[in-house]
Amino acid sequence: MAYLLQRTIKVRFEQLEQFVALGQLRHFRQAAETTKISTSALTRSIQTLEDEMGYELVKRSTRSVKLTTEGELFLSYAQAALNELEVTKKRLYQSVNGCSDEKLVIGYTNKASAIVPVSCGQFLAQYPHVKIEMQLQEPSELMRKLQLGEIDISVCSQAMNSIGSDIHLPDQLIIFVAKNHPLAHKSDISKRDFADYPMYSCFSQSKQVQAMLNDAIESFDKTSSIKVGSIEQVMDGLKKSNHIAIASIEHTNIVSSDPDLLLLKTNKGIAHEQLVIQTNQQINENSHVSHLLDLIEKTALSSQS
Repeated sequence: MAYLLQRTIKVRFEQLEQFVALGQLRHFRQAAETTKISTSALTRSIQTLEDEMGYELVKRSTRSVKLTTEGELFLSYAQAALNELEVTKKRLYQSVNGCSDEKLVIGYTNKASAIVPVSCGQFLAQYPHVKIEMQLQEPSELMRKLQLGEIDISVCSQAMNSIGSDIHLPDQLIIFVAKNHPLAHKSDISKRDFADYPMYSCFSQSKQVQAMLNDAIESFDKTSSIKVGSIEQVMDGLKKSNHIAIASIEHTNIVSSDPDLLLLKTNKGIAHEQLVIQTNQQINENSHVSHLLDLIEKTALSSQS
């Protein structure tokens, strides 16, 4: 029966550096000078390395230094190990100090042009090794590039209108009621005013608009009591009930032209811009990326004050 005996080999990185220098220069004195030790110390280091490895690595003579077959093989392993050590040291330094060679592509719309360049300038002052490319885009192109992974972060400013003091509705949506509805001519409407009235909602062919409708309905706490239908069904239902209705802005003309219906007025005096920040799903959201996102939000808040 054969037994495989294993033993622990202890080799210091300094020994690897010294052996690589000797293997490259093939001269003990020159290798000793390169590694900043004495020739005798280098000789002892190589001997210790050979004892530890269990092989003769160097053929010594008065004229030259030659590596054995095992020595040539070990030289390639030693060089690879030292290269890997340098890579590891660099990555560790970058991780600790938040520095990297990575490139971040940030897309933004014209309404966010007062926010993104300022934020990126502040960020680069702290992380000069991170490369940033800024792209000014139209909103539709910004969304397309984000979905395709061509940009890492998108920043846009979305217009919002407010009805009353606590109802925030995107420009793409409208709320309407029958002309004889109790809320029809009320100037100051709040969410509490909606509590007593069931709600209708219209289907939308646009996924984006439908998502807005769903969010608005949820914010009104109407998810469990909502009735959904076509615009014709909703308009007819309003005239026979005390419901309120929410729909896409595409239905504004047909609703406005019906003498029995009324669009609830929005309070233009408190219109505001809502900053929307999105990141690519593939982006590695490490500490310095999170810091950049925080800077964008803080810059946006300070610009509003």
